[in-house]
Amino acid sequence: MSDKPHGLGRNASNYGDPAFALYLRRSFAKSMGYSQAMLDKPVVGIADTASDYNNCHRTVPELIEAVKRGVLAAGGLPLAFPTVSLCEPSLSPCSMHYRNLMALDTEAMLANQPMDAAVLVGGCDKTVPAQLMAAISANVPSVMLVVGPMLAQAFEGERLSACTDCRRYWARYRAGEVSEEKIGQVEGKLATTAGTCGVMGTASTMACIAATLGFMPLEAASAPAVHADRLRIAEEAGAQAVRLIRNPLPPLSLMTQGNLDNAVRVLLALGGSTNAVVHLAAIAGRAGLALDLKRLDALSEETPVLVDLKPTGEGYMEDFHAAGGMRALLWELRDLLDLSAKDLDGRSLAERIGDGSHYVDRRIIRARGEPVSPVGGLVALFGSLAPEGAILKRSAATPALFETEARCIVFDGLADLSARIDDPDLDVTPQDILVLKGAGPRSPAGMPEAGYLPIPKKLARQGVKDMVRMSDCRMSGTAFGTIVLHIAPEAAVGGPLALVETGDRIRLSVKERRLDLLVEEATLAARRAAWKPAPAPKRGWDRLVHEQVTQAPLGADLAFLRAAP
Repeated sequence: MSDKPHGLGRNASNYGDPAFALYLRRSFAKSMGYSQAMLDKPVVGIADTASDYNNCHRTVPELIEAVKRGVLAAGGLPLAFPTVSLCEPSLSPCSMHYRNLMALDTEAMLANQPMDAAVLVGGCDKTVPAQLMAAISANVPSVMLVVGPMLAQAFEGERLSACTDCRRYWARYRAGEVSEEKIGQVEGKLATTAGTCGVMGTASTMACIAATLGFMPLEAASAPAVHADRLRIAEEAGAQAVRLIRNPLPPLSLMTQGNLDNAVRVLLALGGSTNAVVHLAAIAGRAGLALDLKRLDALSEETPVLVDLKPTGEGYMEDFHAAGGMRALLWELRDLLDLSAKDLDGRSLAERIGDGSHYVDRRIIRARGEPVSPVGGLVALFGSLAPEGAILKRSAATPALFETEARCIVFDGLADLSARIDDPDLDVTPQDILVLKGAGPRSPAGMPEAGYLPIPKKLARQGVKDMVRMSDCRMSGTAFGTIVLHIAPEAAVGGPLALVETGDRIRLSVKERRLDLLVEEATLAARRAAWKPAPAPKRGWDRLVHEQVTQAPLGADLAFLRAAP
């Protein structure tokens, strides 16, 4: 190691007397029972995101103990510290509203506490991108460790796992196909083990992306939360953090354009979450890179969907792990990837995926010649309604709706949606387009997973399963349907979406990658002149978000936290 301060000697408190600052720090550390020999070791910080509000993270305490074993065995001193913890069902208005707060908190703790490297323990949706954003900005050598997915539960002849199955059953309940008693039974069977959602939702998609980028081993993306392998992976994360101290590889060095393209390819081949587009854009922005939606769309035309998991297929994350996981998937994609991209140990992607001798279950991970879909799961749309872009998950959509021109039914915010969507007198047909506006990143709603607008109850009870729906917000990675998301600019900043009214006609063309509002410019100009933005929040985090949050194509990050190109 270099002669620069390390371990507890790093980032000394500023009292105007550096020697006193370290003397005081050692004194307080010794009050916790550490010997001088332990305090002389290099330090690995461990970001602790355990919370009684975060069911996905209930295994974090035992993971941290395993990380500590790995650190100690490798010759380091492990010190855990708490950060913000995010869990989708437990936060108002939504967890996305606090992703950047978690990133800011984690960055500050990584950069300013005494540590030589870190292990970031995350998992639930927004925690992984928040931690990667923080690590890149702080540029502290960091290993990612996710809690892993839950196991599926056998129930009446099928398997269930949050949250694709919970949406499927809730839709059936709304349609009157499932009783009150049955939905209550299902509620207790959807999430029966620790871990993140057991399908290819946002948490699993981001885990696969983090592994692709090199922030953790490939098998760490999919090992179930309750599997013994997960604890061994945690122990190895601790050992890897100590290796990073001896051979530093800062997070920024992993963020090349080639590696970013690799991550996009994996997202497409997984049929992964639309949320990953926003998160990857934010992660890239911290490194001075750009996730260009038109490039994503071009890569989507070259990259097949190879993984047969819910919500676009039938399997669960435990099946993906047993089928060969990320190594098997990357092997299938190898001719499309930048194989020179490095991981934290300096190994190339070519070295990491091996020689093809691995096991693969073709029921879950398809061969290139027999894909789930010959093209990628996502497309980008542009047009008069989305000048800066929008996203459609075609792998989870209804192809018959890909070319649609119809009148729209507009809901001005979540309260309006809740009040009117099930009104028996709502003038709506299955051919209409449902539009939600006022739910983007700058809105008070905070860009929630509300883009999965429910089918109006009166249509659901007629057997309608899908309609074209569009909004400036997100949908869960576990959701499905013909849904246009992340329309930018959003309504809250006066984008074209703000001007849409019920009865207007909208044209969606997946073939042409177009999303257009078919209203004369004179009419739009009059509406634009009458439009007024909502007042800014008066204080706190909400005020900072209102002033600084970017639009979805830039990752909905805070503008002042993005790196220069």
